[in-house]
Formats: sequence, C-alpha cells, structure tokens
Amino acid sequence: MRIEPFDPRHATDREYAAAAAFWNTIRSEFLPDDPPIPLEERVQGWRNIPPFVRVWAWSVWEPEGPRIVAVGNVNFLDKEENRHLARFDIAVLPEFRRQGIARRLLSSVAEVPRQHERRLLIAASHGAVPAGEAFMRRLGGQMALADHTNQLDLRDLDRDLLGIWQERARERAAGFELGLWEGELPEEEIEEIAAMFEAINRAPRGDLEMEDEHWTPAQIRQFEKQERARGNESWTMYVRETRSRKIAGWTDVAWNPNRPEILQQRGTAVFPEFQNRGLGRWLKAAMLDKVLRDRPQVRYVRTGNADMNAPMLKINTALGFTPYRSHYTWQVDTEKVLDYLRAREVAG
Repeated sequence: MRIEPFDPRHATDREYAAAAAFWNTIRSEFLPDDPPIPLEERVQGWRNIPPFVRVWAWSVWEPEGPRIVAVGNVNFLDKEENRHLARFDIAVLPEFRRQGIARRLLSSVAEVPRQHERRLLIAASHGAVPAGEAFMRRLGGQMALADHTNQLDLRDLDRDLLGIWQERARERAAGFELGLWEGELPEEEIEEIAAMFEAINRAPRGDLEMEDEHWTPAQIRQFEKQERARGNESWTMYVRETRSRKIAGWTDVAWNPNRPEILQQRGTAVFPEFQNRGLGRWLKAAMLDKVLRDRPQVRYVRTGNADMNAPMLKINTALGFTPYRSHYTWQVDTEKVLDYLRAREVAG
C-alpha cells in the first residue's frame, strides 16, 4: 500500500476519478438506496472548497492498482472562533479494514492539529458502519452528540395539516410576513442574512466543546459558490416582523437534479424572542407546500436533528418524519491520539 497526499482543490483527473469512485463505495454502505454522486459534481465540490477551509488529505492506493482503498483528511475553519479544534475523517473500504491502514493514516492526520496547536479533534461515525465507532473508542474518544437523519416520504404527508399550521400561524403571528429567496441570496440584504444565520447556534451541541459559529457575508458567498458549482439549487424561506422589519426565523432546503427524488431540509431556526407563535411550523409547512407545487419529482425530504432537539423533533414527527440513519459525533484530545500512536509504535 502506498500513501499519497491528495489536494482536493488541484488534483489530477486520475486522482479525482479514483477518489470519487472510493467515496461512492463508502457512501453506499450507509445510503444503499441512493444513486452514486457523479464525478463532475464531486470534482466541482472539491475545486470550490471555500478558501477559509484549511484541508489536508491522503489517499491509500492498492498496490500496482488503480483503486484508492482508504482516505484520511483533516480540516479546520480559519476563523476567530473554535481555534482549538479540527475535524478529521478516515474511511477504509470494507475488504481492507482491520489491516492497520486507518492507524497509518491517523499518523499523518494527527500531525496537522499538532503543528497548528488544535488541541481537540472531532469526527463522525455512522450507525450502519460500526467500524467507525470501534475506531474512535480505541482512540479514547467521547461520543459527544447523537443525531439522526430523519426522512419524510411525501406520499405519507398529511397535506391538510400544512393548511392548518399555516392558518394558525397567520392568526397567532398577525404581525409577521413570509418571504422567499430562490437561489443566490440578495446582496442588499446579505448583512442581515449573516446575522440571521446566528439563530442556528441555538441547535443542541450535546457535550461538544464548541463555541458559537459566526459567518461573514464573504464566507456565505463562498459557500454559495461551492453549492452552485455542485449543481445544488436552494430555497430560503424566512419570516419577518412587519413592524421592526427584523427577520424572526428561517428555513432552507437544497435540491440537486442528480438526485431528483431527494430534497435536503437544512437549517431551521427561530430567534428566542419570537418563539411560541407557531413560526417554526409556519416555515416548515409553507416550504413543504412549495416543494409539492414546484418540485413534483421529490419523494423524500431528509433533515438532520440532534436526538436531544425536542422542539424540532416534535414538529418533524408531527409531519411524518421518521428515523432513517443514525450518526454520532465524537471528540478526542489531540494529545490522546498522539499517545495512542506512540504506544502502538512501541508495541510494534
């Protein structure tokens, strides 16, 4: 096995093709019913990673073969907050697991946070792939947050409920109005939109040692550029207080023509001072109404929720969302990972 650096922004065509094939195989383990992601979509996503995302990656190649059999990467956001942490991911094809490949990749991965003084590492595992959880436990990691991808089959949706929720919201929130941005967010409101995204910091983080995230207009534009390059089409629906003109809450979705039956419900949040008026239900119901009208090819709506996010789970459960895939977010001290590697080296 040979390990080679992989630069996702400037890889060769051969590297891109092998990496895309690898990730589609890994993806099929926890999303077996989904179509593979086309090469061009993968490549455009990698080439348009926002510049404030610092990323390092390595590929393990099959001896004398064209296949990538394992990948390791580590990244962090070059921002003012959360300068103590980095995220990493190591994935190995099923037939090559338990051969020490992940540990070899970890040696490269762990050097980055050590050099950049990032004391905490965060990683995710999937319930459908127990090898990830076992690996994190060997490192001494702590499972800090459990969440699910929840899915709604639109054939099972109670469409009358959408009308009831919207009517109730109009009664309880008479001083509010609904708005919609399709595609690129408007430049004349980008400062307010950046402030609007602060509401997502209210989502539960469990035991994760993380600070609130803050986004500048420039960073939002960079994320939008990557989304457009991948072919994603987005809708952002918001509720605004008519008197103050302040945005009280929002929800957004993304759809990709490469997976026409699937819609990703992303963030949904209402600021504390505007809660208990039915605004969250209004946003979710109005967005689903639009999906039914304008995206008739969509069959499934998926969204991620922390298992402890009771208010949002209550809304989603009432709509008919059910658990689809389980996920776990882990954290481990960088020094603990380095100690693990040193001990394995001595044992070896």
